[in-house]
Amino acid sequence: MTVMETTGTRTDTCAGPPQYERRPDGEDRYTISEVAAFTGLTAHTLRWYERIGLMPHIDRSHTGQRRYTNRDLDWLDLVGKLRLTGMPVADMVRYAELVREGDHTYGERFDLLKTTREDVLARIDELRGTLAVLDRKISFYADAGQALASERSR
Repeated sequence: MTVMETTGTRTDTCAGPPQYERRPDGEDRYTISEVAAFTGLTAHTLRWYERIGLMPHIDRSHTGQRRYTNRDLDWLDLVGKLRLTGMPVADMVRYAELVREGDHTYGERFDLLKTTREDVLARIDELRGTLAVLDRKISFYADAGQALASERSR
């Protein structure tokens, strides 16, 4: 029996951060530890994001502790997606600055995201080519393995 069969506990470490229940707006004050647990980011990374201007306006409690909101969690989700695209941190910070500057920056935001999308599509094409090579190699070795097994059984 495996651990999962006996306890029902998920042991897949590649599954990503655990899902969480958001609090209702107005009651959505999360500590940095909670946000780290929700997002899979470290507290160090969250503080760094704040320092470089990627998340510059995090509320603080009367004792100075960071208090994140649902809106901050939404922003962190977007930042995570932008990171997955391979967008450079400097471009993410620029995007955040443009958002803060207001609606008149829509054109520049559009251009930045469109360029990132084109980069992602190019990477997808490259990965498809890489996948085709792997498929050919796997097929070759599968056929070679069957031929060897057949030859040994004679």
